[in-house]
Amino acid sequence: MKRRNFLQTALLSSTTPLLAIASQQTNENIVFASTPISEVEMAAIDKALGKKGTYNQTQAVYTVALPRNDLKVTIKGQPVPISFGFGGWVSFKKTIDGKQTVMMSDTVLLQEEVNPLISATNASGLEISAIHNHFFYEEPRVFYMHLHGMGTAEELATKFAAAIGQTKLFPANQPVPSAGGGNTAKEIFDLPALDAIVKYTGVVNGPTYKYTVGREDVKITAMGAEMTAAIGLNSWASFAGTKEQAHIAGDIAMLENEVNTVVKTLREHNLEVVALHHHMLGENPRTIFLHYYGQGPATTLAQGFRAALDILGKGKKSGHSMH
Repeated sequence: MKRRNFLQTALLSSTTPLLAIASQQTNENIVFASTPISEVEMAAIDKALGKKGTYNQTQAVYTVALPRNDLKVTIKGQPVPISFGFGGWVSFKKTIDGKQTVMMSDTVLLQEEVNPLISATNASGLEISAIHNHFFYEEPRVFYMHLHGMGTAEELATKFAAAIGQTKLFPANQPVPSAGGGNTAKEIFDLPALDAIVKYTGVVNGPTYKYTVGREDVKITAMGAEMTAAIGLNSWASFAGTKEQAHIAGDIAMLENEVNTVVKTLREHNLEVVALHHHMLGENPRTIFLHYYGQGPATTLAQGFRAALDILGKGKKSGHSMH
């Protein structure tokens, strides 16, 4: 298989950085030298999935959101919005040499939906890179399956559509999202106070507020493409609830040598570690993802997230890493 052939090559290749970055100060200033996804390719993806995606021009990543608007989720008996962490996605990006396209996806599934999607994915010719939880205490029980593949954008989108076509993941099988009507995160939280703590600006999505932070301190490749925040290599924090009694959930993207220091730091800030796992196969260097959850004053929770971010990029390189 093309992907496996690439992985064998990658394991033997030099670790010299392959792409140039103009600035490493903020997500907004970073510049990636990636072959763009063409408008024709975007149209083919939209047609296969029956839904228009969004293009991150800076990172050359095209993404179609796959939220599970059919679900009503509670955590510790309290309802939380789907935008808190129950929105799946599929993204497309060119390999560094521009010859192929890489597809990565994170799908949100009820436990009884997991194995039928495994079978459908196998039949479609795509691969599965991970299956795991992101939460504790949620009802109904929710799992996350990462799918990936290499090929042309059109064939990948067609295979992905075939895999999810009979599931609730397929956009045409989703209910129309209900009109908001309630307060948004702008009214619920003190956003300037949170931004000052986290040192980034988040995004309002209805009643939730989310930060997404990339790893510009390290070059990580998988299947011949550079992994960036827009295709899933990111640490994030999502806030829901109220200013005084907020929920936080998120993910920290770590190199191997950073794992236990991040775990210790989160626990010192009374955040619960709920999962520790991989999302990708064959990435270089090895990348581990940690999911966490907490409740309390929003500013206190933000301090815990910021403390975890402060660990990243500071440790010595692990002897197990191939970077």
